[in-house]
Amino acid sequence: MTEQQQTIDVNRGDPAYRAWLKEAVRKVQADANRSADTHLLLFPLPERWGIDLYLKDESTHPTGSLKHRLARSLFLYGLCNGWIRPGKPVIEASSGSTAVSEAYFAKLIGVPFIAVMPRTTSPAKCRLIEFHGGSCHFVDDPRRMYEESATLAAETGGHYMDQFTYAERATDWRGNNNIAESIYQQLRLERYPEPAWIVATAGTGGTSATVARYVRYMQYDTMICVPDPENSCFFDGWTRRDPQACSERGSRIEGIGRPRMEPSFVTGAIDRMMKVPDAASIAAVRVLERTIGRKAGGSTGTGLWSALRIVSEMVAEGRKGSVVTLICDPGDRYLDKYYSDDWLAAQGIDITPYTATVEDFLRTGRWPA
Repeated sequence: MTEQQQTIDVNRGDPAYRAWLKEAVRKVQADANRSADTHLLLFPLPERWGIDLYLKDESTHPTGSLKHRLARSLFLYGLCNGWIRPGKPVIEASSGSTAVSEAYFAKLIGVPFIAVMPRTTSPAKCRLIEFHGGSCHFVDDPRRMYEESATLAAETGGHYMDQFTYAERATDWRGNNNIAESIYQQLRLERYPEPAWIVATAGTGGTSATVARYVRYMQYDTMICVPDPENSCFFDGWTRRDPQACSERGSRIEGIGRPRMEPSFVTGAIDRMMKVPDAASIAAVRVLERTIGRKAGGSTGTGLWSALRIVSEMVAEGRKGSVVTLICDPGDRYLDKYYSDDWLAAQGIDITPYTATVEDFLRTGRWPA
């Protein structure tokens, strides 16, 4: 071993760095310790159906979305692997919510944060990233996010977090209060404690992988459905078993859908997929607001539309049971998009027939063929 190698080895075990690392891990774990679990809300359905539909409200996390869980796991993973270093930036390719949550944790442990995102990302999300001390680096082509993030990490000496690769492995899917374990604990006293279906949309694929693995590990019979929006390749890649599937355009439903098959999207763990029109996703969140008085993001609508379709199948077949889907983030981040009639008109999106489908189903129990 050369003198230079000895010096490198000594520096890697530097007491100052280890003290910083211990304190950073403590701060991230303390965030989880002082955070209450998220609520499981009941969506009202006719009693005669004998079916319960629940929404796991992930919008109540400190950073307002499901991605708070992922960001915490990614930071612990990066810290414990020695990838996140004091004074060096954390860089992430993100369409918004993950970047908001990662900016929060970067500020918590005192490192810079840079979000690489499509230029079409909602201004509200950009403001939230900056509020938490992060900065935004825009790309015109969403497919360049990965390459640009890696380049920035190389140029700055920082760490490219790469949620799309590490989301499925950074979270402990066997338990440790992950989202799946939380759902089953909250259903424990309900009339159907083991859901027939859990519906989880996919951006990285980390949530669907965590839920599916936990279900199999615990030997439950619950089935996993992943809905996919327009301009995303996940549905085609899954149905054709094609790991090279891609999409030429980015998803209009922020936070879900991808132009390539992401490494964290574990296709073998998924029982069913649905392709959901963007107009259906937006119609569903507007019906959600009228039904429970809560605005939610477009990805919530994608999941709710699919969950209601599954409920309609159960009604038609005379099956009873429960279905769970997610409120991924709050709708106030999208007031200028999914809740704006002007934006819908500019996008050429007509939600009228999809709104009628949901409202007619909730009234009659019948889903159109």
